[in-house]
Formats: sequence, C-alpha cells, structure tokens
Amino acid sequence: MDAIRWNPDHTLSLLDQTGLPVREEWITYAEYAPVIGAIRAMVVRGAPAIGVAAGYAMALAARQFAGAEDFAARMDRAADELAASRPTAVNLFWALDRMRAAVRRFGPDPDALEREAVAIHREDAAMCRAMGEHGAAVVPEGARILTHCNAGALATGGYGTALGVIRAAHEQGKVSMVYADETRPLLQGARLTAYELAADGVPVTLICDDMAGALMARGQVDLVIVGCDRMAANGDFANKIGTYSLSVLARHHGIPFYTALPSSTVDLSLPDGTAIPVEERAPEEVSAFAGVQTGPAGVPVWNPAFDVTPHQLLTGIITEKGVLYPPFGRSLAQRFG
Repeated sequence: MDAIRWNPDHTLSLLDQTGLPVREEWITYAEYAPVIGAIRAMVVRGAPAIGVAAGYAMALAARQFAGAEDFAARMDRAADELAASRPTAVNLFWALDRMRAAVRRFGPDPDALEREAVAIHREDAAMCRAMGEHGAAVVPEGARILTHCNAGALATGGYGTALGVIRAAHEQGKVSMVYADETRPLLQGARLTAYELAADGVPVTLICDDMAGALMARGQVDLVIVGCDRMAANGDFANKIGTYSLSVLARHHGIPFYTALPSSTVDLSLPDGTAIPVEERAPEEVSAFAGVQTGPAGVPVWNPAFDVTPHQLLTGIITEKGVLYPPFGRSLAQRFG
C-alpha cells in the first residue's frame, strides 16, 4: 500500500486520504503550490509522508523555475511556503533542509533535485522497514495491541512506523488483535488505520477513543504502540491529540507504551516537549461532522491537532537504529547526536 507516487512524466500523485475509506482517488500535481494546499487539507498527512511530499514539491518547483535567473531565490521562497503549511511535524523541515542543500549543491538541475526527492522517499520506506524489524522484538506472542491515529503506509513513505512494527510482528505470527482508536475529530484511526490493517489481513477491531480505558481495565491490551510527529531531546514527543491520555491510562494499568519513529522525527534542538509547536486547526472539525453541525452555534472550540506526551510515560522508543530505553536524553544523544 502506498499514498505517494512520483510519475515518469515528472509529476506527483497523492492518494486523497480525505476520501478514504469510501473513495480511493489519486490527485496529480504538476506544480509545487497546490501540494501546499494538499498538505494543509490533509490530502497527504503523517509526519514522514508530509516530508516526502515536500521533497517532491521542491522537485516540481525546480522544473517550474529551471530557466529563471533567480532560480535559487525562487526555490528558497518555495521552501519557505512549504515550511509554513503545518508547524508540528519536524520531518517537513528535515526534508526541506535536504532539498535546500541540494539546490546549493546542484543549482538549476531539475534531474538532480528529483533524484534527491526520490532518495528521501526511498530512505523513509527503508527506515520504516528497519524499525519494524527492531520493534517486532518487543511484541509478545499473541499480542493484543492498541494504536492511535494512523502511523502506517499511508502516513509514511511506505510500510509505516507504528503500523510497520505491527506489520512485522504480524508477519512473525505474533499479533492476536489490533485495537484501533477512531481518533476524533477527523477519524484517522477509523478511516485509515482500520482500512490499512484490514486490507493487509491483520486482525483489527475499531473502538471509540473513550473506550480505551475500559478495554485496558478488562485486561485486553498487552501493549500500546503509537507514532510520533516530533520528539524533543529528552524523549517528550508530540503525536495526534489523545496520545497523552492513552499514555496515562497505560501507566495506570501497567501496560507497556511505545512510540515508533524514524531519525528524521527526532529534533535534538528542542530540550523538551514544551518547545514543540502544536498546530491548532479549524473549529469546524469539532463543531460539525461529515458536513452536519453537531455543536451549538457560537460555542467556542479548542482544536489542537496534537498533544505532547512526557518521556516519563514511555517504555521505549522504536527507531530504525534499534529500541531506545531510559534515560532517553542520553540514549537519543548517543544514537542521533
């Protein structure tokens, strides 16, 4: 399963994730600016996938501006515009930094910049495969796993982070059941994670977000594995809103709690989670559902897209370089510093 395709005619195609699971539609882009809109509208979403899409958007910009005398300046503006699309996922900035460096190295060479974007895509998929192999080792036989939001092939360059671990464990015959939180307000768990796992033949049960605690209390969850959009130097991390609540529930019930992420998601420039910018999205995502108003008109809405989970609530961090354990500040610095 994939969500991002670079085409032989030097265009980018994205699977429109706003229509899943009912409608599978690919949208093709020949210029970089519409890709910014696609990132904002969550046609493409998930930290690694946003980074991959941004890399390809820069490759599109390189073909647009190839003959311009001010090529470097135009490319820099394009990168700035892409950087402003979503503030929390650090993979976006990581990919743009790589593409800016490629512009400095190769100049107005669209083919070279395209190769760099393709390399970002392939490297992300390879990192997901590697973290799947490492992460499967922490999954017990017959595991019943709870996950939140979507951190699968749809959210990455392929295979997935949290779902990559689950896929690898399933391939080893270890997974008894995956419980997917629906993930309000945009239902990425219901629309995307359940869709992905069912398509791959992984046993999955969909639950509402507020059912996780009851499920844990019944002894039906063996471990929790979630994705990550940005991790600070001490191991605090931002992920889809609701992740922090799950970490507290898991700690109360004595359930191991892991996050899975590639090195491109680690931001050692931030000392802790208080420095992670948290995106706030439109109130209509909460006050309406599928186009139908569900909240009273005029009532204020608070709609953060992410929350920050303190590192103290983490059992381990699954990366393409292995599984890290406390003290996370030291283990992150050793692996990624």
